[in-house]
Amino acid sequence: MEIKNAKYEISSAKVSQCPDTQVPEYAFIGRSNVGKSSLINMLTNNSSLAKTSQKPGKTLLINHFKINNGSWYIVDLPGYGYAARGKDQRQAFSRMIEGYALSRGQLACLFVLIDVRHEPQKIDLEFLDFCGENGVPIAIVFTKADKVSQKVADHNMSLLKKELLERWEDLPPMFLTSSEKKKGRDSILDFIDSANAIWHESLEENEELEKPSDKSENQSPTP
Repeated sequence: MEIKNAKYEISSAKVSQCPDTQVPEYAFIGRSNVGKSSLINMLTNNSSLAKTSQKPGKTLLINHFKINNGSWYIVDLPGYGYAARGKDQRQAFSRMIEGYALSRGQLACLFVLIDVRHEPQKIDLEFLDFCGENGVPIAIVFTKADKVSQKVADHNMSLLKKELLERWEDLPPMFLTSSEKKKGRDSILDFIDSANAIWHESLEENEELEKPSDKSENQSPTP
């Protein structure tokens, strides 16, 4: 897949304020400072699209980015688990994130970002289990692969897979990425391309089912 253009559209404090569209959305979420904005910029080849910062917890709203003239969207969600936020703000963000993940009909896939430099973190496992228990379509993106050796990356990815398989029947798609090296970019975009095709096929099938019968409602019944 080729991303020809990517443009910021809107930031929303509530799911009800998100764009009213009929196109698929691919949302990105993870712990604060996991490299979410850098990954979005790498995927779109636009270094200034999503705002990056050395200070974690900067994403406060649901940010929509229109891709290829609105044929699909990238959605930047607030990071979870930022301890410096107050309890009330953390709860508000939790409601926002859960509301989006559970009620946004346009959500084709939620990419959950995990820092591959570390062994599985409790907060990541809890969020993944929340998605699994609620049937949220997800894929896991391991970030910052350029910061560790392949051996360390393989070890930490294996630990996460083992943890999930203790209570999951199947593993979600997984990608190893580096925003600096553009590692994993083609794999993620190919995945999105395939998901877009499935989305549109399903939409067409639903439209066919909703079409009225060819038989006229005023036609007299056959004796």
